[in-house]
Amino acid sequence: MKIAQTFSHLNGLEYLLIQKKSLWRALKDVIARFDPSACKTKRSKAKAMREKPLYNSLEMHNAFAKRLAAMNWKDPRTDFWGTSNEKPIHHTTANSAENQKTGIEAASEQVIFRYNQTVFVKDRVALEVHFTDSAFVAYDLFVKHLAFYVRDQIDVGIELLATKSLQQEMSSGVGYYEGELYNVIRNGRGVPAVPLVLIGVEP
Repeated sequence: MKIAQTFSHLNGLEYLLIQKKSLWRALKDVIARFDPSACKTKRSKAKAMREKPLYNSLEMHNAFAKRLAAMNWKDPRTDFWGTSNEKPIHHTTANSAENQKTGIEAASEQVIFRYNQTVFVKDRVALEVHFTDSAFVAYDLFVKHLAFYVRDQIDVGIELLATKSLQQEMSSGVGYYEGELYNVIRNGRGVPAVPLVLIGVEP
């Protein structure tokens, strides 16, 4: 595959180029070596497209994730506690999960357990690989990366997406680079408040 498009939000790409050169180089190499042709196993239910095989988005996602895991990218989880009252949340957000729960209980509020899990993290860089459901991309961009950044677990987030041309050859419901680029830009320069890199890939 090749990187067809990139977008740097809040100097995310510049940070990688200066501070994480080897990591960025290794990621580009993984992308360049990934051949998705073996994942072209899906058949459309639409009559006009039945003859043309499509990329199986789940197979692509799993195959790419396997390569990242082999390079020691980890899939961490961040636990946290919330409640319906905003005041305890303001006071406990930066605390550990255990202290969050204690603080909310001390305010006599109901505690609600939640967690965020990113696909991969290495050397304080988060990477989400999206060859699957588009509904989760916006959540990753505007919630998950930011949550890890605020908790001081990452310095930059990367979102790897199919370009529109690749998405048209994949099973339905897949998010694509151009659509998510629009979502980031329309929210303004400072939103989300975390450095990001959007990558659009295609064969």
